Amino acid sequence: MKTLYPEIDPNHIFYLETGSQHSVYVEESGNPEGIPVIFLHGGPCSGTKPDHRRFFDPESYRIILFDQRGCGQSKPFGETTNNTTQDLIDDMERIRSHLDIKQWLLFGGSWGAALALLYAQQHPGRVLGMILRGVFLARQMDMDWFLKNGAARIYPEQWQRLYESIPSRDRVNLLQGLCKAIAGDDEIAQRRVARAWSAWGGQVALGNAFEADENSHVTEQMVQQAAMELHYAEHSYFIEENQILDNCNKLHGIPTAIIHGRSDLVCPIEAAFSLQHALPEADMIVLPNAAHIAQSDDMIDALVSAADRFARQLAPHNAGA
Repeated sequence: MKTLYPEIDPNHIFYLETGSQHSVYVEESGNPEGIPVIFLHGGPCSGTKPDHRRFFDPESYRIILFDQRGCGQSKPFGETTNNTTQDLIDDMERIRSHLDIKQWLLFGGSWGAALALLYAQQHPGRVLGMILRGVFLARQMDMDWFLKNGAARIYPEQWQRLYESIPSRDRVNLLQGLCKAIAGDDEIAQRRVARAWSAWGGQVALGNAFEADENSHVTEQMVQQAAMELHYAEHSYFIEENQILDNCNKLHGIPTAIIHGRSDLVCPIEAAFSLQHALPEADMIVLPNAAHIAQSDDMIDALVSAADRFARQLAPHNAGA
């Protein structure tokens, strides 16, 4: 079973200016002459972490991580103005151009997988391949599963806490009620929603391994993160309904690996099978004991193995510069 590669430090860090108030954190590590790969984090608003460099062989890959607008080390944190899916796709193109990369491999999980697919549909000629984990398609049914009539049946206690985190008058539409509370002027209400939102996401992602701490301090960063995640959800992730699947015809010929845990309750496996049906050339790997997070042993083994396979396949075609 494969494990993460040893820890490495970035060899190049910069802030990408976007022409708006956003400055986007970008880092490079690994081999400057290697196969370019860009890591697309989930969330939105989760940010990158040092271990995200470790999915890739540093001898083979030029590893690029960036924190999406308002996330991680990008500035200002939590800013939702001029922060849409198209803005993120445009930032990726700015990064590629700034680094003088012709083509790169896309590596994304959850929301990052959706962003990878949307970028590839706009810029298929720039994509060497895709490694997609825990596929999220940003359809209404996906949001309904997460907030309305799916995961709530599995974890009703935690969902009830989320439901009751907003006033009863606003519970007819839970998403709208959460957005209203997090954007309001009542700081106590904001923090109550941020706590409940964070706990609900942790419960669904981690399952029985999740332990809620009802007495922990709710930080301003937690409020801002919840606000950004709800900002994207409220606007249907700034795409049309079923947009990703409807445009998969633009992706044929792009080598793709789809890796999904059978026990994923954040993004049920139906999404991965629907994507594989739209991309029949893609390799589909189902992990019977894995869930949503990328840190499980089975998932790490599958992701590192996929990156290693792409490294072998793409080495003769290194299109980095």
